[in-house]
Amino acid sequence: MTAKSDPNAEWLGRLKKGEQQALAALFSHHREVLRRMVRWRLDKRLTGRVDPSDVIQEVYIDAVQRVGSYLEKPTMPILLWLRLLTGRRLLELHRSYFGTQMRDVGLEISLDRGDWPAAAPDQLAAHLTGQLTSPSQAVMRVEKETQLVAALDSMDAMDREVLVLRHFEELGNNEVALLFGITKAAASNRYLRALERLRQILARTPDMFAE
Repeated sequence: MTAKSDPNAEWLGRLKKGEQQALAALFSHHREVLRRMVRWRLDKRLTGRVDPSDVIQEVYIDAVQRVGSYLEKPTMPILLWLRLLTGRRLLELHRSYFGTQMRDVGLEISLDRGDWPAAAPDQLAAHLTGQLTSPSQAVMRVEKETQLVAALDSMDAMDREVLVLRHFEELGNNEVALLFGITKAAASNRYLRALERLRQILARTPDMFAE
């Protein structure tokens, strides 16, 4: 494999030739991205009850069972396909615990290819206040998180999701456009709008990151 080669393309080529171990290598390459997706979207009520690593292992089993169908008609990059499998697994997990509550407005993102749990405002708020870790900042962190959750919850759910995908999960604009079935220009506009909205929210608490 050369420095400039695409590992996804090489592993997919080996998979098409019947080398099943190539899927393990490919999945391992994307494991941390998928684990990050799970951490963002796993309901906080399941903390301590569900191990994200177990969720990822179940996604791998799903991938083994479904990769043949994907290879027959690959309509998206392999990473996006794995993300959709992860989203499906998370939905099944949440619905097994919470039932129809997960279908409430704002708790799921609907895509043409399937739904997945939305990134929760409280998870985003916890990430943004994560550097407030000293004992003297403990009370401030709780207060700021409460303020942020309320503000982030006022954002359009789709805009918030695009923000998380682009800014925190580091997906490219093309990948976001493919996921949502929209044009690249529309995906870019949504991201810029969401980023500006987040800046406005943070401006309301200018001392949030003060030492």
